[in-house]
Amino acid sequence: MYRELLADATFHNLLLACDRDLAEEARAGRCHCGGALHSATYRRKPRGRPRSLSIGPEHDRRFSFCCAVDGCRTRETPPSLRFLGRKIYLAAMVVLIAIMRHGATVPRLRQLTEVVGVDRRTVARWQAWWRDTFTASPFWQIGRAAFMPPVDQDHLPAALLERFAGSGGEQLIALLRFIAPITGGRVHAR
Repeated sequence: MYRELLADATFHNLLLACDRDLAEEARAGRCHCGGALHSATYRRKPRGRPRSLSIGPEHDRRFSFCCAVDGCRTRETPPSLRFLGRKIYLAAMVVLIAIMRHGATVPRLRQLTEVVGVDRRTVARWQAWWRDTFTASPFWQIGRAAFMPPVDQDHLPAALLERFAGSGGEQLIALLRFIAPITGGRVHAR
């Protein structure tokens, strides 16, 4: 099911629209010095899209802003549902492939490498990130309180995805919205 979702341009357009909304919200705010924020988007070279997917170059742009005050020039990078911080793979891929890793076989990983170009060692790093870095983050230390009973941290991100209602696509978007605060320049626990 997720394979069709990730190959659907409508899904990627929805993520882009969500990112635009988050960017407009960030731009409506001001810099910590009180200055206005000007557009300073930059190009990313995200990996992980199915090779058959045909979408425009706007999907490779990361929304970002820069303070207009001379001498400040602080960059404000709003949260994103498409990009997971500095990771070069798309956020949806980092989530879904890490979930698949729990039940991945050697043939499945080989097929995954062919379809989206991700190596088994990269998948292992993502799994370690979910297990170690994410669970130790201040964001998760606060955010995990929103779930009762507690999320089984040994089965992240699958155990977290299961906590959101809706179809597979709706669950994935809800998870991406939940972790969006850790994808921007500053972490904001909501």
